[in-house]
Amino acid sequence: MPKYLIQSSYTAEGTRGLMAEGGTGRKEAVERVLRSCGGTLEWMYYAIGGDDLYVVADMPDEASLVATSMAARATGAVTSRAVPLLSPEDIDAAVRKTIDFRAPGT
Repeated sequence: MPKYLIQSSYTAEGTRGLMAEGGTGRKEAVERVLRSCGGTLEWMYYAIGGDDLYVVADMPDEASLVATSMAARATGAVTSRAVPLLSPEDIDAAVRKTIDFRAPGT
């Protein structure tokens, strides 16, 4: 199952909700939304800095990831971006592929 790193930041409204529900309350909500599209939460951490929340999730496909992202972002409480994660085995498979490429000017 594809794995994604999801980086999120709360808006002022989202921060108020986090303060009301607490971190564990929001973790349960994240697990629920991921499950609703066939995904699972691998880990979730809050952070101080540019982003407020980091999540690694397994999702069945990109459409499921986009569906959960749109549902969360549509509330206006959070902004997010996702990065597809690759395993060492994924890199090994990529290295074994034959690619027909010529660098510019060569």
